[in-house]
Amino acid sequence: MNSKNTTPDMNTETISTLYKQVTGQQHDNIELLTGSGSNRQYFRMTGIRNLIAVRGESIAENRAFIYMARHFHEKGIPVPEVLAVSDDESCYIQEDLGDTLLFNAIANGRNTGIFSNHEKELIRKSITVLPSIQFKGAEDMDFGMCYPLSDFNRRTVMWDLNYFKYCFLKATGINFNESNLEDDFEEMTDILLSASSDTFMYRDFQSRNVIIKDEKPYFIDFQGGRKGPIYYDVASFLWQAKANFNSEIREEMIETYISEANKFTEINSEEFKKTLHHFVVFRTMQVLGAYGFRGLFERKTHFIESIPYALNNLQTLFKNHSNEYLYLSKLLMQLSEMDINDITTLKQ
Repeated sequence: MNSKNTTPDMNTETISTLYKQVTGQQHDNIELLTGSGSNRQYFRMTGIRNLIAVRGESIAENRAFIYMARHFHEKGIPVPEVLAVSDDESCYIQEDLGDTLLFNAIANGRNTGIFSNHEKELIRKSITVLPSIQFKGAEDMDFGMCYPLSDFNRRTVMWDLNYFKYCFLKATGINFNESNLEDDFEEMTDILLSASSDTFMYRDFQSRNVIIKDEKPYFIDFQGGRKGPIYYDVASFLWQAKANFNSEIREEMIETYISEANKFTEINSEEFKKTLHHFVVFRTMQVLGAYGFRGLFERKTHFIESIPYALNNLQTLFKNHSNEYLYLSKLLMQLSEMDINDITTLKQ
């Protein structure tokens, strides 16, 4: 959605003041940018300098983003620089990195399954920066500033698993034994929490949150990050449902990640991949919960369209790991074989 705001209101008056504070001049136009369903509004402000203004309903979330952006910027991590913040912390101005999302830059590969060398290089550049975000980003970070929680713990894991159960699994109409499912949930939680958690966990590290500018990746929407294990972000990125990465690209990028992460800590490749598998299953279930809520309940098309991709990921995941999470894997295989039209009509 594009619009030029000519009628002053509280939102535009505040960001107009911030724009003048940064540039010393009035802006020419304000364009409201289409969001992805969050409670934040984004505006492109043009004039002597193009800038992005953000208005967020949650002050705590705004504070988390502003703190993290400034912290990462000081560490040399490529994120948008926050240039001004309103007194009430409801609005802020950041640099404009453009509109080229990695997700769109690799569209041909996503749609055909064949990624060009240029697309692979953009993917490689993006995952190469991830260890810096995780390890350097954690240095001197005040995790108390994280929103909504400061760390990856048993409660957050169970929240995500129950999100999957109530917002997706129950919505499909599939019959299941809650006690057996809970046993597998507890087993998975124990495995996930056994991983080291002394790093920054981006939480939503995926191609829609990477902007490509001058062939370099910049990272956005990290305000949900917290202290947590490194595996989660690798799973989020390489198993993003609609990114449609094949196994060859995943393997190649995992090796790239391990090589880069070894600059910060010693990583055993075989053990890393074993642990990563559990996080991939968990992350896929978490996003299915989100797709269920946003798609099956709120009827948002983008999320409905993503469901088959995530189910296909699950089917592939359990082909070679059928001896773990015995009850859960059986359920997930049943889900992966369901017709998406049957699933999406159940909540109508």
